[in-house]
Amino acid sequence: MMSNTGAIAFLVLFPVTLGIAACGGGGSSGPEPPPAPANAKPVIQTIADQSLTIGAAADLTVSITDADASDTHTLSATSDNEEAATVSVDGLMLTITGSDSGIATVTVTATDSSGLSNRTSDPATFTVTVASESGWVRGLFEQSSVFRNSCAVPRTGIDPDTSLPFGDRQGTTLDENNWLRSWSDHSYLWYSEIVDTDPDCCDTPTYFGLMKTMETTPSGAEKDRFHFSMDTEEWNALSQSGVSAGYGARFAVLAPRPPRDIRVAYTQPNSPATHPDVAFARGTKILAIDGVDAINAPSRREVDILNAGLFPDELGETHSFTVQDAGSSTPRTVTVRSANITSDPVQHVRVIDTDQGTVGYMLFLDHIATAERRLVDSINELADAGVEDLVLDLRYNGGGYTIIANQLAYMIAGASAAQGKVFSELRFNDKHTTFNPVTGDILRPTLFRTTTVGLSLTQGEPLPTLDLDRVFVLTGPGTCSASEAIINGLRGIDIDVILVGETTCGKPHGFYPTDNCGTTYFTVQFELVNGDGFGDYAGGFTAVNAPAPDGVAVTGCAVADDFDHGFGDTQEARLSAALAYRTDSSCPEPPATTGATVLATVDSLQGGPLRSRIHGLTIPQDAVAPSG
Repeated sequence: MMSNTGAIAFLVLFPVTLGIAACGGGGSSGPEPPPAPANAKPVIQTIADQSLTIGAAADLTVSITDADASDTHTLSATSDNEEAATVSVDGLMLTITGSDSGIATVTVTATDSSGLSNRTSDPATFTVTVASESGWVRGLFEQSSVFRNSCAVPRTGIDPDTSLPFGDRQGTTLDENNWLRSWSDHSYLWYSEIVDTDPDCCDTPTYFGLMKTMETTPSGAEKDRFHFSMDTEEWNALSQSGVSAGYGARFAVLAPRPPRDIRVAYTQPNSPATHPDVAFARGTKILAIDGVDAINAPSRREVDILNAGLFPDELGETHSFTVQDAGSSTPRTVTVRSANITSDPVQHVRVIDTDQGTVGYMLFLDHIATAERRLVDSINELADAGVEDLVLDLRYNGGGYTIIANQLAYMIAGASAAQGKVFSELRFNDKHTTFNPVTGDILRPTLFRTTTVGLSLTQGEPLPTLDLDRVFVLTGPGTCSASEAIINGLRGIDIDVILVGETTCGKPHGFYPTDNCGTTYFTVQFELVNGDGFGDYAGGFTAVNAPAPDGVAVTGCAVADDFDHGFGDTQEARLSAALAYRTDSSCPEPPATTGATVLATVDSLQGGPLRSRIHGLTIPQDAVAPSG
């Protein structure tokens, strides 16, 4: 007699089919045979990740386990990035070939040979990393700190910013380029648009030129026109004290191609340009430089001579200029020697009496550290005079410290309009939505600054205010970055900004100047929006009556630049138009075309002068946190 255990086992393995007997007899049909065992799925054993150099190949034998020992197997393999690595199959062998720098994922499956019941394994994957001879892998980035301060030519001595020895150590050009590559991928606003390039390709200045987007705007302009670098000592001298090499004259190239029109836009006091033997003034026209016709010179060599004279690279350069002064028909020739120039960022502050009340005028040229003191002194002067309106001349202000823009906007609007409100907010790339990638601070809106910040005045002193509900801003193509932030910040708290002049440059973006190995790099890292969340002015701000407005339309008048009158002269076209608008909200007939090229090189719309100017929304890391 079977045990219960045996009966249970029997019922499980061979179930009984009960038949119903027919009338004539019959009975059970007997037990059915058991089903055939299921075909087992093959299993591919783990395949190790592979590292190759470009052009190299590796053969891998795939190991497969299968419960059905008699099965044979067929492999299938694919690469998800054949530009980096390709894969071929021969029996149970894979051949991986590195085609170009990059990372590929190879997927392998095995199918057995069990006829109609063939089974395919679960996919097995492994990574193939293909590097250049320099070790570059497209799309793979190390931390920039790995390469920071590894310099082809390390600095020695004491860092004047820290009073400590420079942190440079011996490295190579490849190290410097690797730092640029990783730093750009981490912090550049449009990092995903950089074409990842082997850092062993070229010298460091050339490589930095590749670390930017090459995309264009709908109008065909470069999306990023503000990517530049400069010697760190030069940057420190310019940003902290306004010192740079030159003549103390800023030139406006109104027509860069023959017949050219090159004028003196403004001068710095106590500079070679204003020496009695030179006496450049606003509107002075350049006729020749070092004997080369500045108006009609046709050859590349002659053009190079013109640019070298206009924008000297070194101290002590001597150049001969033939010029014609505004209002004069007699040319004269002078010799000018380049020197260290100290910029006066605020000039021609004056009070204008009109039938409708007093008006303050101020030419603001640079958002540099010394501007904090000069602006406070100037606003105090205008406040003491009881001005009822302000004409703020920003036509040649290319930008600088955003905290200076913040302070000036507050001094214009006053506490009742601005205190406790948002001046701006920084927005970085999509890797950094919570923390500032440079400072590590939590991202918060920046309120209007009500006190001095210590750039050139004692920190924490209350700022003077004019308490105005509107401001007239004189603008041009050189009105850029931090200057545009003043306009946008005030519009964000409903201060009426009336624009008189030409379309601004269109730069709602900025950077933290960053030194490595003696060069300070300026790469666009953030966009700036106002208290209303608006920052879409890459086309600039433009007067609403401009003949072909490209940017954000703002109340005001399109007026061409006037080189026949001085700054603060009530007959100067833009100031005159602002004063007239105060009377009856009318504008002069707009010019047929606008857009004087400022700080351009001859026969080019871009060039070297950017290297000797700030040109950007710049935040001093050691001065003020952006959330201030």
